[in-house]
Amino acid sequence: MMKKRNLFKSKLVLFCIQIFMLISFVVIFKYEFQIEFDLSTDPRAGEQQFVIQFLASFIMYNNSFGFVYINLTWIIVSLIPIFIFNDFKKAYSMNLTTFFFPNFFFYVFYWRYSEMNFNALFPTFIINTIILGLILVIESIALSLILKFIKSFRNNTETDNLKQIEALNRIECPICGTQFDSIPKYCFNCNNLITNELGENSGKTK
Repeated sequence: MMKKRNLFKSKLVLFCIQIFMLISFVVIFKYEFQIEFDLSTDPRAGEQQFVIQFLASFIMYNNSFGFVYINLTWIIVSLIPIFIFNDFKKAYSMNLTTFFFPNFFFYVFYWRYSEMNFNALFPTFIINTIILGLILVIESIALSLILKFIKSFRNNTETDNLKQIEALNRIECPICGTQFDSIPKYCFNCNNLITNELGENSGKTK
């Protein structure tokens, strides 16, 4: 069980899961961000253009639907490290690592195979990238801190409940005042009868 938990905490495993989820969302919802290529682009470079187009569908948007879709997709994907690590530093570090991967290769490939359109659209693209990156960082930090607070609150509540149960079971000897966490029949300090044969307490309960 511990090995499985450590496996899911592996950054490589988390990265693969997040990328797989991004691909699944693109395929299921058939989202596609249209990329313009230079007219001088080699017509035989169809595979490169397909890769660029596919990478753009992970990170780019040009309308309100695209903005909502891309942000919701990345928010859902970023929840995985948040719930697994329960640490905002590790969570946003993992999410930024995954976010960096498609962005890096999109920008590099697009610049290489369509330099003119890349230069023209770069200011718009980089603004979209920065906005999405900031949203991921803020969301990772906020949700991690919220989960940490909830976990801490639950632990404190459980501790308080245990203390209340312990207090209900604590009695003291009416003669010498010795306290017990259980209910003995006789006080080991003064041999006073604390519990009679009917199981009733002679001492004071706290």
